[in-house]
Amino acid sequence: MRVVFMGSAETSAVMLDALVYMHAAEVVGVVTQPDRPCGRHQHFMPCPCKAKAHVNDLTVLSPEKINRPEVIDQLRAWAPDLIVVVAYGQFLGKTILALPPLGCINIHLSLLPRYRGAAPVQRAIAAGETITGVTAMMMDEGMDSGDMLTQTTEPILRDDTAKSLLERLALLGAVALLRVVRQAETGQLQRTPQNAALATFAPKLSKQDGAMDWTRTASDLALRVRAFNPWPGCFTWLPLALKGGTLMRLKVLRSEALPDWVAPAGFAPGMVCDVSGEGPVVLTGHGGLRLLEAQPEGARRMSGKALLCGHPLRVGDRSQSG
Repeated sequence: MRVVFMGSAETSAVMLDALVYMHAAEVVGVVTQPDRPCGRHQHFMPCPCKAKAHVNDLTVLSPEKINRPEVIDQLRAWAPDLIVVVAYGQFLGKTILALPPLGCINIHLSLLPRYRGAAPVQRAIAAGETITGVTAMMMDEGMDSGDMLTQTTEPILRDDTAKSLLERLALLGAVALLRVVRQAETGQLQRTPQNAALATFAPKLSKQDGAMDWTRTASDLALRVRAFNPWPGCFTWLPLALKGGTLMRLKVLRSEALPDWVAPAGFAPGMVCDVSGEGPVVLTGHGGLRLLEAQPEGARRMSGKALLCGHPLRVGDRSQSG
């Protein structure tokens, strides 16, 4: 069976690798996002899926817009029986959806119809969910609204970050992909419509999602620190006095919610209320948040204790939301 694979993220690369390694289908072409500037020096770098395609000596197409006529012509020339889409990042139009005889299949990292959209893993952790999973579905013109083919559940662990959970879900997604590709080839796909009334949404993340809003509860902020690790990363700003009046950005990498923390009278959210333990405690809208690991701008990541040694915070100092 001839397959075109579309993807961009690391999860896509894992599933593409499984498809090739297990000889589940003939991958006749891979469609990825164009190379983007990356890192401090903004060098153009291929996405993980494109890099994996090159390792496997596969033909790659990286259009800015997937639905342009010349791209569709190339897809037709590849003559795929099936198109597989995993974290690609562009909507497929009617023409592409109708192009392969066996349709277009998407591997989505949530238990649909919950968390449709671009950031299902991060949004699920931030919401405090304890269960997530992987759904294989037939694609239609809606956003993650097609008929479901198979689902697999996965617990969200208490210390999971988006990175650790994505790594496990990528492997589950690879297993699901191999299963549905085999079923598509043998005509054994079983479709189950989604209940749209139960749908929830997981909008795309932006850098500003990582800004620490200290009026939120400590529990909510601790979830967001895990959910937005590694990207966009949660951040705040060290008090002005520590840098001679200049704000210094601080990435919060690991934290602990202290929901029962009670600060002295007159303290407001964002104020440091303890510097005696494993890291500074910052007052939130409800409770305190202990910073267990952080990274000041231009410095290495460090423990909360090391942060207190290098940047001597005082009780009453106020962190800025950004």
